[in-house]
Amino acid sequence: MAEAMQQRGQLRISERRLLLRLGDAACNFLAVLIALRIWAGFSNLYTFDAGFVLNNIGWFFLLQSLWFLLASANDFYDLRLTASTFGSATRLLQITLQMLIVYLLIFFLSPREALPRLFILYYGVGSFVLISLWRTWRPFLIGWTHQPRRAIVAGSGWAARQMMQVLELEATQEYTVVGVITEEDKPLGTGRLLPVKQSRESVLQFAASVRASEIILAYESRMSGQVFQQIVDAYEQGYTIVPMPILFEQITGRVPIEYVGQEYWNVVLPIQNHNLFSPNPVVKRLLDVVLALTGSVLFAGLLPWIALAIYLDSPGPIFFRQERVGRGGRPFYILKLRTMVPDAEKLSGPVWASERDPRITRIGRFLRKTRLDELPQLINVLRGEMSLVGPRPERPHFVEQLSAQIPFYRTRHIIKPGVTGWAQVRYGYGNSVEDALIKLQYDLYYIRHQNLTLDVLILLRTVGKVLKLAGN
Repeated sequence: MAEAMQQRGQLRISERRLLLRLGDAACNFLAVLIALRIWAGFSNLYTFDAGFVLNNIGWFFLLQSLWFLLASANDFYDLRLTASTFGSATRLLQITLQMLIVYLLIFFLSPREALPRLFILYYGVGSFVLISLWRTWRPFLIGWTHQPRRAIVAGSGWAARQMMQVLELEATQEYTVVGVITEEDKPLGTGRLLPVKQSRESVLQFAASVRASEIILAYESRMSGQVFQQIVDAYEQGYTIVPMPILFEQITGRVPIEYVGQEYWNVVLPIQNHNLFSPNPVVKRLLDVVLALTGSVLFAGLLPWIALAIYLDSPGPIFFRQERVGRGGRPFYILKLRTMVPDAEKLSGPVWASERDPRITRIGRFLRKTRLDELPQLINVLRGEMSLVGPRPERPHFVEQLSAQIPFYRTRHIIKPGVTGWAQVRYGYGNSVEDALIKLQYDLYYIRHQNLTLDVLILLRTVGKVLKLAGN
């Protein structure tokens, strides 16, 4: 019993992520302090004391903010990444190098004596070493949190199978499924032999026998009154009870729309987020206009060279207009740089582009990888037809087709479409109904959780994909 209570004392996913962030923040703080100490030690102008630290206190906030911005943009708190020591170290090195590059850019654009030269190098080395030690040794520093949470999946059908698959593929360090509570005669078909609660056995007895700390509810229909009461008993005894949609979102950044029915429609339409007095829409629109104007000026300088390359590679128009479905289901026309041969759909009609589509020109492939072909849509942003961040607008033909096959597909039209979006930075190239379903799950997650911080994160990840030539 004492062992079971210790298991129930483990941290949840959100708490573990918070703990990681707090540890990273402490390491960054110490790294700045060490960098200041070394900087003062090598200089004849400064003495490392409380006054010197207070005079340079801005570095603590500036470098901390920039580091967390880059860490978020590089998925440094992704559960699959944190489960790998090598993966975490590689990503940490990438973040550190990006910090140095950003600093160097600012350094060369600033007056010569405005910024210290080697201070950022001391900080970079210090933060890399300290965070590496923290990430490597944290299981020993916080002994009881390093073990995965021992979970029971209570449910049947798609929801239970999908939840178990997500836990096994994307949260191996956070969760271990140790048992199943199901009222079906057939097994869940997950490929693992797991203890299954017998009908005569209470949930409390079963949870104690497998030493579980958490019960994940993944029922596609109503559970029986007997099982419900037993789960309530387990909750009263200190076991954590988590609904499948909530845990699925926390782990994957997607909404499990296959699980959503009439009883769970609020998972897709969170009406409490519609606040008439929220400043977010005004700030978001202001951000759209400022960035779209800035981007348009930069694009105007690149356009003559891009236009020449497009024409030399495949004579024809430089731009093309295409009808898309916007907010509220209203059609509008987007502007794009042409990346396919002229009249690419003259004979076939509307079809999805494939990753190695022969209709895409050589320069068109490069434009798609760098997403330069989407830049003319900044005009759509200035017109108010689109936002910089939001679900990508789809063509009417495919909207009709996908709406008939995918539940809640039209829900993505309750906000403005975007030049980039959560689905674009989290998922690869898509050209099928299955891909559209997964992207819709990401879009609905964005709709449920949209805020300015998430928008900035998506824009940063988009820049990262462009630099890696990973656009789609």
